[in-house]
Amino acid sequence: MAKMNMIQALNSAMDVMLTRDPNVLIYGEDVGFFGGVFRATEGLQKKHGLHRCFDTPIGESGIVATAIGMGAYGLRPVIEIQFADYIYPAYDQLVSEAARLRYRSAGDFFAPLTLRTPYGGGIRGGQTHSQSPEALFTHVAGLKTVIPSNPYDAKGLLISAIEDDDPVMFFEPKRIYNGPFSGHHDQPVTPWEKFADNDVPEGHYTVPLGKAAIKRPGNNVTILAYGTMVHVALAAVAETDIDAEVIDLRTLMPLDIDTITQSIEKTGRCVIVHEATRTSGYGAELSALVQENCFYHLEAPILRVAGWDTPYPHAFEWQYFPGPKRIIDAMRRTMES
Repeated sequence: MAKMNMIQALNSAMDVMLTRDPNVLIYGEDVGFFGGVFRATEGLQKKHGLHRCFDTPIGESGIVATAIGMGAYGLRPVIEIQFADYIYPAYDQLVSEAARLRYRSAGDFFAPLTLRTPYGGGIRGGQTHSQSPEALFTHVAGLKTVIPSNPYDAKGLLISAIEDDDPVMFFEPKRIYNGPFSGHHDQPVTPWEKFADNDVPEGHYTVPLGKAAIKRPGNNVTILAYGTMVHVALAAVAETDIDAEVIDLRTLMPLDIDTITQSIEKTGRCVIVHEATRTSGYGAELSALVQENCFYHLEAPILRVAGWDTPYPHAFEWQYFPGPKRIIDAMRRTMES
C-alpha cells in the first residue's frame, strides 16, 4: 500500500496497464512530454516510450476518431480530453460511432477506448473550464460513464475501464485531484484522511463498474452523490444529528439500482446531490428511478441539490457550487415532510 492522491492513483493505473498490456496506449493534448495539464500522465512517456504515450494536435474529434479505429483493430487506447468543457467537438464521434460500433457490426467490432477528462468546478476555472456534462453521456446507449471520488476507487475503476470492451467515459473531479479540497464560505475543509480512501495498492487491482459504495451507513435519509459531492455530502452530515446514509454511485451507467433501492427502502427519504446544472441533470434520472422503484417506501418528496441553471460563473463560483449548507437544508426539509 502507498499513500496517493487521485492524480498519483490515476498515473499508477495507467502505468500498470501500459506495463501489463502491450495493446494499451495513452495519448491526448500535452499528455506526453509535459505529462498532462494536471500531471496525471507525468513520467509515462519517459518510461514507456514515444509510441505508447504521445501528444496530439488540438483536435478533440480527431483524438476520439483515431481511438475508435485503434480499438476496432485490437488496441486499447486511453485518451485524454484536457477539460470536459472541450469534449463537444467529439460528441458526434462518441455518440454516432464509438457507442454504436458493437451494435451496428453485430458484435464483429467494438471500441474498447477509455476517455479520461477532468470535470467540474472548484478551481476558479470559469465557464469554459468548470462544466459537468456527464448527463449528456448517460443518455447514450453503448457508453459507460464512471466518476470516482477517491484515489483507491480512481485507480481500480480506471483499470476496469481500460480492460472493458466497451467505450468508457471516465470523468475525474479535478477539485479533489490533489487531496483535501480547500474551504470557502460554507465550503469547509473536509478531513481527507477520514473521508477519502488514499491507501492505494501499487500493483494491479480492479473496482467493478456498476457497483456503488456506501460511504456512510444511516437510517434517516439516503444521500446519492458522486465525485466531489460525496465529500461535500459527508461534510454536511457531520454537521448535523441526522443519521444519513451516503451512497457514492461511482458508476452512473451502468447504475447500481439495487444498492439505491435497498437504502431507500430502509430510510424512506432521498436527497440527490450533483454540481451539474439542475434541469435535465443526472439527478432527474435518479429521481425518476427512485420514484419508480421505491414509491411505496417514500415518506417524503425526493429532493435535488444541484448547480444553478446558468453558465458556470467565475466571480460567484462558491455560490453556484452546492455546499454543505444547501445539503443540510435539504436533509432538514425532507425530515420535516
